[in-house]
Formats: sequence, structure tokens, C-alpha cells
Amino acid sequence: MTELKTFISATGSEIVRASRNGDGDWKVLTLLSDKGVTCLADDPGNPGIIYAGTQKQGVWRSDDAGLTWKASGLDGQCIKSLAVNKHNSNVVYAGTKPALMFISSDGAQTWRELESFRQIPNRWWWFSPAEPPDFRPYVMAIAPSPTEPDLLLAGIEFGAVVRSEDNGLSWSSHIHGALRDCHSLKFHATDGKWVYQAGGSGGGAAVSPDLGYSFLKKREGLSKHYGIVCASDPVDPEVWYICVASSPFKAYGKFPETYLFRSDGHSGWKPIGWAPHPLHSSPTALVTIRDTPGHLYAGLMNGEVWQSCDYGDSWRRLPFNLKRIWHSLLIN
Repeated sequence: MTELKTFISATGSEIVRASRNGDGDWKVLTLLSDKGVTCLADDPGNPGIIYAGTQKQGVWRSDDAGLTWKASGLDGQCIKSLAVNKHNSNVVYAGTKPALMFISSDGAQTWRELESFRQIPNRWWWFSPAEPPDFRPYVMAIAPSPTEPDLLLAGIEFGAVVRSEDNGLSWSSHIHGALRDCHSLKFHATDGKWVYQAGGSGGGAAVSPDLGYSFLKKREGLSKHYGIVCASDPVDPEVWYICVASSPFKAYGKFPETYLFRSDGHSGWKPIGWAPHPLHSSPTALVTIRDTPGHLYAGLMNGEVWQSCDYGDSWRRLPFNLKRIWHSLLIN
């Protein structure tokens, strides 16, 4: 396995980048500190290309693994989620608040709205209590398939999980079994049959074994049912992880109490983590690395990053701090 040297997080206001030099020392940089950075996405085929979404200043792009940035369209839009097509790195998706979808076919040089997203059935009642006072719903997650070039899913907070088979030209209604309050939505790294979700209603965790056509709620063994974030093992699609709490206040409040679990597909959820439950800083990002089974990284709201090399059975804290990790953590 290649040694990992760069960790990049969105804090909700800026980007924090930790990189290791040849002597093994870590250097931490703060970037885009005046942009209100909300989310990140990297290009699976070009690790140095990274996209950042902002609250009011659209999308920004880096071609040098996050060291320098340039404006890359959608100025004025509040970007809540970004993703890169795994089969064509020129195709980039952006989800916004209010809940709209945009696509670029030229690496974020130009954008167009996917207007059919406005026609999704029953979207009139989508409503998010997460960001008062306007309560407008937004696209929290975009999940492109690793095996089907034109298949992607999108998760709304609070509203629906929807599916497109034609690269966003048309969309389904809410997918049966999926959690309407979507916080995290991810395909497996290589097996496109599997999709994983963490959400704030209906049990906290749901999984699809059929390319996202339907979802099954997975509650057995979970002590709480407000799902914060999820991830799956990059090799075994039946092994996946989730962080849960009892409520939004226990997930993101001043005194968090969260719980980290692993499922192997054959039995219920099992608790894991570096400290006895509950954890007192919330993991808001869970990351696995392609071709490295058993490796899991947890990014916490307090800026810490923890690493496990044995499916979450044991952990070590990495020797740097990213200030605050808000749903986006990239690792190269």
C-alpha cells in the first residue's frame, strides 16, 4: 500500500490541509478561508484534482492536491455536495441549496442545470430543519456508480433519495426503503450493486444490494438511530460502518454522544471505536481507501483523524489536527 501523505478537510468555512514531508513531519495549511467551504470531491482517476463547494461563491478547483485553487463556476450558488463521474473525470456534479442539480462536462469550466430535478414527484414537501431560519432542503449527497457510467443517486436533506439512469436527464421518485433524511450516501468502491446510507429518520442505516433500486433498513444491534455518516470496506461489500447518535443535538451539539458500529452482513451491528461508547466528539467523515481492506479513517468534528487497520478493532490517532471536519475528508 502506498503511504498516505495528504489529508484535506472542509470545515464548513475553509479548507485545512495536512501533508507529510520527506522527514515525516506534518505541515498544516488553512486555505480558502474567506470562501465558506462546505464540501469536497476528488477525481478518482486524477488524485491531484480536487473540487470544493462554497456557501455563496460556487465551485473551486485545485490541480495540485489542494495547494492552490481557482474559481470554477456556479458563482452565487450555495454548493452542498459535489461528485466526479467515475468513468469520465470531465463530468462533475454539484448539488445546491435550494435542492437543485448541476452538471459539468468539461471539468467544471462550464455548467448547466439538470432541469428535470425540479420535476421530481412530491418535492413540494421537502423541508429541512437543519439550517434555520429558511428551512430550505438541499442536496446533501451525490453518489455516482462505479460500474454504470450513467447511473447516479442523490440524497436530499430532508426529502428523498432519488435515482437517475441517464446521467441526470430524468429522475425517479423517492426510492423504496431509503431514508428520506439523507446525511450520507455512497456506492461501494468497485461493486456497483451495493449502496449505503446514513440518515436521520427511519432507523439510521439503510443499504441497497440491487444497484439502488430499493433499500433495506438495518437496525439490529444499533443502540441509536440518528445516522450521521457511513462507509464500506473497499474489498468486501458486506462490511460497512456507520456513526449514529440519538438526535441531531447529540450528533452536532455542544456535548455530543455518538456511537460507531461495524456490520459484516451476517449478524447485527457491532460497536467499534477508540474509546468506550459514547464517543464525545462526533465522527462526521468515514473514509476507506481503495484496495486496502480493513483500513478505516474517522474524521471528527474536533479536527482529529483516527486510523484503524483491522476493521475498527484497534485505533491510533494521527499526529495532526484539521481544526474541524464537516462531512468532507479526502485522503491521498
